[in-house]
Amino acid sequence: MQSFFKVFQSRKMAALLLLGFASGLPLYLTDKTLQAWLTVEGVDLKSIGLFSLVALPYSLKFLWSPFLDRFIPPFLGRRRGWLVIAQILLVIAIAAMALQNPQQGLQAIALNAIIIAFFSATQDIAADAYRTDVLDKPELGAGAAVFVLGYRVALLLTGALALRLADQMPWNSVYLILAGIMSISVLYSIFAPEPILREPPPTTLQEIFIDPFREFFQRSGLGRGAMILLFIVLYKLGDVLVSKMSTTFLLKTGFSQTTIGDIQGGMGLIATIVGTLVGGALLSHWGINRSLWVFGGLQALSNLAYYILAQLGQNYPVLVLAVNIENFCGGLGTAAFLGFLMSLCNPRFSATQFALLSSLLAVSRDLLGASAGQIAEATGATTTGWSPFFLISILAAIPGLLLLPVFAPWNDPPDPLPRPGMD
Repeated sequence: MQSFFKVFQSRKMAALLLLGFASGLPLYLTDKTLQAWLTVEGVDLKSIGLFSLVALPYSLKFLWSPFLDRFIPPFLGRRRGWLVIAQILLVIAIAAMALQNPQQGLQAIALNAIIIAFFSATQDIAADAYRTDVLDKPELGAGAAVFVLGYRVALLLTGALALRLADQMPWNSVYLILAGIMSISVLYSIFAPEPILREPPPTTLQEIFIDPFREFFQRSGLGRGAMILLFIVLYKLGDVLVSKMSTTFLLKTGFSQTTIGDIQGGMGLIATIVGTLVGGALLSHWGINRSLWVFGGLQALSNLAYYILAQLGQNYPVLVLAVNIENFCGGLGTAAFLGFLMSLCNPRFSATQFALLSSLLAVSRDLLGASAGQIAEATGATTTGWSPFFLISILAAIPGLLLLPVFAPWNDPPDPLPRPGMD
């Protein structure tokens, strides 16, 4: 058992845990936490809904990611330098929210939130590139797992703890406290090990904007590369469909909001973290190819637990099992998927390539996932029951798995594509 988890025991893993925490901390400050503040201040629902647009920088981060590959700050190196710059600016922007007052106007708060989202997305670019560059091949799964662990802990902090603090003090003070917590990230970014720069950074416009695409398709081949990109869109589609409708399904089944919050937000979070850590450790032993097969299959089959719950109705033991199984298997799939994305990146262009590849995941999460409600209605979820919807969610995972033989055969070497400079 000790050797099984030995891959987690290194300075870089500790750095990735803390950087994952720093990456997750700002996310809810422009989303759920901000929604709570605006609601308490009596802001109308239409305005609160429009505030979802402040998260746009997260979807558009690929537009400025090439600049983080091209330019090297004059201190700490290419990856840590950008991390520290983004984090210092985030501390200032989060602290500035303590000066805002929703009663005096929403424009300043919206602008402040957009600035936080922009610097947070920039930190994500640098953190994803750092994680990709600093890890050796056997460490990809473990690195992805500890990063997600830190990220999830930060979401718990800014979700649950921030709301509890807001019951004891003004929201302005809560944002000031969170800015103080964010400032600690600057320290561990400074002391994190800097990845070795094995190749000179891109310099010309062609190298910055064109070569990341060209290099990827030259390495993978045009047809195989296209299949990989399609796979990224489809791999977690079944999981996405369930996540979009699970809360609605549970409410319609008769479970209370408190029960759903406790089980999904408590047990579900723990199950996701455990699944991600176990998946990272197994990925280091099995390799990326086999992990994608096994974890992808388990991720799809886990939706059967919700299918059984739909058959039984308001059954609390099965609810606990369904939430834990689905979240644990989703954590396994996340570990394999992040390891896979990192394996596709050339360290010379890792900021740009990872930002572009992760944007494809957003296509599945935001665009294809938006069809979940229509599928539920079309299959009679509100009249005849939810069972057909969950069967469709299992079928939706199959096309992604069918692409695996093209670029990740079971018996081939463990990496779908060679990583230049990492051998």
